[in-house]
Amino acid sequence: MGKYGLQMIIGMALFVLSTFFAWYEGSEIVENPFEWKYSTPFTHLMMQEITDGRNINQLDYFVYALKFRPLFPAMMIVSFIYILSVAGIVLTKKKSNWAKCYWGSLGLILLFFSIVVSDSFTVGDSPFFWIPLITGLFFMAASLLQWVRKMKQQNMEITKVI
Repeated sequence: MGKYGLQMIIGMALFVLSTFFAWYEGSEIVENPFEWKYSTPFTHLMMQEITDGRNINQLDYFVYALKFRPLFPAMMIVSFIYILSVAGIVLTKKKSNWAKCYWGSLGLILLFFSIVVSDSFTVGDSPFFWIPLITGLFFMAASLLQWVRKMKQQNMEITKVI
């Protein structure tokens, strides 16, 4: 097992643990009927009426945790981005064209995610705006730097031929 394999295992373990803790903390919504109207988008999406806490979809636990207890959901997104980063390093180590596309696409996806959650007004949604925004901009910059490096390399090869 190389250094990347160990990093993937650590990243996945952190993701699983933070997912479990976020789900546990979000289960508090079952006992908070005042939030059922505002923090249960998945239950409402499935056209279910909430008469008691058992009717709430499990995914809504994460929404509640995101809004009111954001530590573990933030750890989820950081560990997920870390897993994607390590996978990207392994997959694009020798393929510079793939690297530009991978890091650029990942940056765009993170920026889009950041824009989607930007209109939320709860304290817990703030990390879900800033973390993807900063990492998305970082990945876009990495992709741009790889593109510039490739262009300089091609220009040097052209000038050597001439």
